[in-house]
Formats: sequence, structure tokens, C-alpha cells
Amino acid sequence: MTAPTAPAEKLLLLGGDFARQHDYLSCLRLDGLSPATALTQQSIPTQDLARLALDIVEGLDAQRMYHSPEIRTVYARVRQLAHLAIDTADHLLDAEDILDDTYAGVPAKGEGPLLTYRQALETANSRLILVRKLTAPAPQDTLTAAELFVTERRRRGEIPPQQPPAFSPAQYTALRAVARGEVTIADDKPYLHRDDWRIALSTLRSLEDRGLVAREKCPLWLHDERVHLSADGRRDLIATFGRPPAPARTAARPAPAPKATPSRSL
Repeated sequence: MTAPTAPAEKLLLLGGDFARQHDYLSCLRLDGLSPATALTQQSIPTQDLARLALDIVEGLDAQRMYHSPEIRTVYARVRQLAHLAIDTADHLLDAEDILDDTYAGVPAKGEGPLLTYRQALETANSRLILVRKLTAPAPQDTLTAAELFVTERRRRGEIPPQQPPAFSPAQYTALRAVARGEVTIADDKPYLHRDDWRIALSTLRSLEDRGLVAREKCPLWLHDERVHLSADGRRDLIATFGRPPAPARTAARPAPAPKATPSRSL
């Protein structure tokens, strides 16, 4: 039988894959020797994202659960992610066709005026800018859907009780930031793609020591590595959904020694 939290784990995995793909799309340039080939290569992993999203829908269908408004919202979000990935792949292939048709000396997509190669590059690049905007919010969307799914099922008693792992506030916030695809490493220093708070290297390393996050090579300019959730990290984060994480243990301070009272001499 499928684990009750399996769809949530796959959603967080999908979010990590979207973050990876967005990195590659952000680095893709069409001024190289084979821009059409580069577009084709990036359309393949994008199609894989759509397949994974549709697989999650099948996983939701396999769950024996009440389809409350919250669960129906989760279904809608996952289907939107699948359509987003399909649209992204279509835009990439459309950009490839524009370049190939122009190179062959025929109107782009078989209609309209014949474009110059510069015009074709500009048109293809506009598609590339669009897919970057489409994929950027996907990790946040997967986190939102996963949390809504688990919180609703936990509220209905459909997920067995489980003690959430102990996290400090900084660790918990950092783990969620990683799930949103916001944490990269530059010169061995964490970089957060937002301005309202910072993540300390010690916090990141504490999560690494627990096997909850891992670093991967990142193609972004001026960023060396991207931080992703590990399988244990996904499970531990999911265990906090719908409930506050248990406070991290701190070393108990020794009790103060009793004050000595001066003795009276007789």
C-alpha cells in the first residue's frame, strides 16, 4: 500500500527538479554555435517534469482519502504544474523550430514573412525568457501543495501520529528555504535568493551533518553549488507539516551553587 505521505515526498522531489531545470534555463544562451540543439536538449528534462507531475496525480488517485476542498486544491495545483512543464517544453521546441526554419530559408512555423537570423534569435529568446518566468515559482508551488496535502490528511487522522523532528527556528526556516529552491553556495558561503533574512553557514552545515540536505554543482554564474533536500530531508520536513516542529534540544545549564551564609562566631 502506498504510504500516506508519498505524494508529498514526490512533490518536494519535483520542486527540486524544477529548481535544477530553472538553473539550466537561466544559463541557456542562444548566441552559441548550435542554439537549436541546446533548446532541444533542455526540452527533454522539461518533459520529464511533466511526466513526474502526472505520476503524482496517479499517486493521489491511489490514496484512499476524502476529497475535501483542500485535497481538490492539491489536485488542481499538481495538474497546473504538469501543464506548466508541458507548456515550457512546447515553448522551447517552438523556439527551436523558429531557428531551424529560418536557417533553412523558410518562414518560421510555415507562416508569415521570412525572418532574418537575428530576428529569429530575438523571437526564440523571447520564448526562453517566458519559460524562465514560468518555471521560477514552481518549487514554492510544490512546497505549498505538499504542505496542504499533509496538513489536511493529518487533520482528518489519515496519517499516523508521528513525533516531528527537533529543529531550531533557524534550521526549520533554512530547510523550508531549501525546499523553495532559494539556497545556493558561492565561495563556500550560503546565498539566499531573498533579502529579508540570511542563512548562516553553521545552520546549513548542521543540516548537512544530519543528512537532510546535500550540495550539487550549480550552473548559475557566480554560484558554485545548489542546496537540495535529501530523501531524509524531505521526510523530516513533511513530518512538521500541520504542526510546529519540536524545539531543538539545548544543553542544560548547571544549577547555580547555593550561596554560602556567613557563620556567626560565638
